[in-house]
Amino acid sequence: MNRHAAPEQLPLDDALQAFREAAAGAASAAYAIPAPELAFEAPRRPEFGDFATNVAFALAKTARRSPQAIASEIVDRLTHDAPALAESFSSIEAVGGFINLRLAPPVWQAAIAKILREGDRFGKAPAQNKRVSLEFGSANPTGPLVVVQGRSMSIGDTLANAMRLRGYDVFTEWIINDAGGQLDALGRSIYARYRQTFDSEYPFPDDGYPGEYLLPIAQTIAHRDGERWSQAPEDEWLPYFAKFGRDRLVAEQRATARRFGVEYDLWQSEAELHETGKVREGIERLRQLGLTYEQDGALFFRATQFGDDKDRVLLRRDGRPTYLAMDVAYHFLKLKQNDRVVDILGPDHHGYIGRIKGLAAALGYPGHLDVAIAQQITLLRGGEQVSMSKRAGEIATLDEIVDEVGVDAARFFFIMLAMESPLSFDLKLAVEKNNENPVYYVQYGHARIASVLRRALPEDVEAATGADLAPLVHASELALARRLSEFPAVVAGVVDHLAPHRLARYARDVASDFHQFYTECRILAEERALRLARLALALAAKSVLARTLALAGVSAPDSM
Repeated sequence: MNRHAAPEQLPLDDALQAFREAAAGAASAAYAIPAPELAFEAPRRPEFGDFATNVAFALAKTARRSPQAIASEIVDRLTHDAPALAESFSSIEAVGGFINLRLAPPVWQAAIAKILREGDRFGKAPAQNKRVSLEFGSANPTGPLVVVQGRSMSIGDTLANAMRLRGYDVFTEWIINDAGGQLDALGRSIYARYRQTFDSEYPFPDDGYPGEYLLPIAQTIAHRDGERWSQAPEDEWLPYFAKFGRDRLVAEQRATARRFGVEYDLWQSEAELHETGKVREGIERLRQLGLTYEQDGALFFRATQFGDDKDRVLLRRDGRPTYLAMDVAYHFLKLKQNDRVVDILGPDHHGYIGRIKGLAAALGYPGHLDVAIAQQITLLRGGEQVSMSKRAGEIATLDEIVDEVGVDAARFFFIMLAMESPLSFDLKLAVEKNNENPVYYVQYGHARIASVLRRALPEDVEAATGADLAPLVHASELALARRLSEFPAVVAGVVDHLAPHRLARYARDVASDFHQFYTECRILAEERALRLARLALALAAKSVLARTLALAGVSAPDSM
């Protein structure tokens, strides 16, 4: 990803650039030294303005003046030398060494006009001509998907949507962990259930999966094959039952993902990587690079050369590949085919981040791999934690969560916190129909806008898209306009920092600002010019809020 790709030019960008150039000229004229690059940030308190710059602090040492004196000097010079800035800024003040800026209403009015003019193109970046592999979600094919996978899917799909809006070609991937001993345990578990349909005393394996979700699979085999497998040797029935169970459970997992609104471009089987020789190819690549050695009959990767705390085994003494060998193969494949690879891993993989980033460097692609962790979820209902253990047979499946709270609430809740933060999912809150429920609050904001538009005259709604926006001068109108103009930068931040929680926070901020505007300003005002301008602002808010929710895979209802 091009981490330096700038959001589209907005009216406020033009205004800030004009100030940047004028302030740099004023600083150079006052102190005969080159002015540093001016950066802007939002003040901690809104009464200080829309933006602030600390350029005076950067000049203080060289100019041998206090930051406040420098800031005041720059502001005084701008007042006399750059009067045109008054068209874009209603105030420019030196406060505590900072220069605080408040943009004039026409800047925000122009931002709303741009949103209405561009519609669904607002915030869309030009094609970057870069392909990104985004891997998010993996599971053993031994049971239904649970909430941990739900969080990874919500995070990954939101990132994929945001990346596509920012002009990247995104290829999404899921890993089927079907190359380990768990598949044999699955086969024995299904076989035991199968035998129990004819003999209730048949023992269940100690290392089996006792969940009831395996019963329908065993019953399908019993109905189709009868007692055919009851007397067969294990080397015949085990691969059959393991493969049958794997295929059935993966199909169910794919159906759950589809129900959850997530479609993957590739469901990658680990077993397939072994069967097609990709694992051997990856190991051979490390051999060719001189990054392997043999010791005690095993083959090691020189991982310490790339920041790991010890060298890692690729092939065991008996020749069996380790899990790392699969990672070598899969990442070598992805790195060759993509400009950047992003892995969203599950909990308890922190120690793996440096390892696979070092692996990318070893394969000849340093800096091409980003790795993030989607942390654990605590699922609560009525103050009691819900178990999520497949082994215990007491699992809270993702389908059950969706049945209880719906796709919208689940997807929104799953991305509300930064992915590296543990998440407590309050199932009771997720179904509340009040403002304490964040997804309800945001969706209600969209529904409230739609309600206003339904009550307006159709000819007014049509005329609003091209209305004169000069009447928009109320503080809550300008606050909402500013918030809406942030959409491209918010989406860019989601992509650059792998931070989908910013989108959830932004959606709540937009809804909050609209509710404030709705409370303080009568949208369907008697004066037509004011009414049309406020309807235009409402239309812009509806568009941006709907698109924000769509990126998160959440619907934007017109009524609630």
